[in-house]
Parts: sequence; structure tokens; C-alpha cells
Amino acid sequence: MDAVLFDMDGTLVDSERVWGIALAELAVHAGGTLSETARLAMVGTSMALSMQIFRDDLGQPDRPEAPDVTWLTDRVHELFAGGLVWRPGAAELLLAVRAAGIPTALVTSTSRRLVEVALKTLGAENFDVVVCGDEVEKPKPDPEPYRRAAALLGVSIERCVAIEDSPSGTTSALAAGAAVLAVPAELELPPTDGIHLRESLVGVDPAFLATLFR
Repeated sequence: MDAVLFDMDGTLVDSERVWGIALAELAVHAGGTLSETARLAMVGTSMALSMQIFRDDLGQPDRPEAPDVTWLTDRVHELFAGGLVWRPGAAELLLAVRAAGIPTALVTSTSRRLVEVALKTLGAENFDVVVCGDEVEKPKPDPEPYRRAAALLGVSIERCVAIEDSPSGTTSALAAGAAVLAVPAELELPPTDGIHLRESLVGVDPAFLATLFR
């Protein structure tokens, strides 16, 4: 195992709930109500796709995107600044990987501005590289984010473990060529060839991650 590549929202921290709060508030601001179906469809997707789902759900397809992105980003930034809650077992695994001297990357669809705030909880020192959603041409579910992370680390993606929670993220990591450990948060993940499912990261350690290559 050459590196461990971590997703952020829903994998390391329980920030999907924060996004849910902000999106619900944005819908009210826009004069509507966001459906649960639309909210779940946004999990793990890029900002552009999330905003398209948002507009379609509110029945406002021609609504300007830029003001909504600014409003949403400002609100999530405010909520992130209050601190984020770790997912079960996530902090322990991250620290164990670092203690073992294994390179790490944070690979997220979230923008750099918000990631910088989240890193106050996660610890910027815990990641050798960080790939954000607004720093790639093709975000998840495209494989580009994971391939870029491996390239920045100078390792082979085929010798990396990616840890994810969403269909978009697992699709991205699997297509990139990584071994994939999936720990569902907001969405159920069906059994899929090449994806190893666990209920949580509790009890997961570097030795377990190494077995995913067998």
C-alpha cells in the first residue's frame, strides 16, 4: 500500500448534515422547499451538478447559479467554522495511517475555501496533498481527482486505498484504479465488484487496509 486517499464529507466528518442545513435554508431563501430526494441526489456531487438538481427540484430551471453558490458557500463556511464532528473511527484511522508513515491525501468535491476551514478540524498536517473540487476539470464521479492525488504523491493509483461514502465517490475511485473501501453515511451503497463495504471505520487500521489488495 503506497498511500491512503480519504474523501472528506460523510467519510471523515459528518459534514453532509451541515450541507443539508445550508441547502434547506437556501431553498427557503429562494421561496421554495428542498425535497429529501433532491438532497440525497446531491451527496458526493460537484457544486455545478448540485445546483442543477436544486433548481430543478424547486421548479426554477432558469434561476441564476452564481448568487446561489455564493450564498451557499458563505453559509457552509459559517457552519464549518463552528467545528465539524468526526465520523466513527475516522480520526483513529487517520492518525494510525500517519503514525505508520503511509502518505495520505484528502480528495474532496468541496471547494478549497471550505476545505481550508474543515482542515482546522481535520488537521492540515495529516495530509500530504489536498485535491479540492474546484481544482479539477472533471470532479467526481470522474476518476480525475483520485488520479491527480496519486500523481501529486508520486505513487501508483493501483497501490492506493481510497475511502469513500457515496456512489459518486466510489465510482470515481474505482474508475481511477484504486482499491476502494466504502463506508455509507447518508446513502446506502449496494454490493459492487471491487468495492469493499463496511458499516463504519471503527476497528479499521493500516493492516486491514493492506488486505484490500488481496
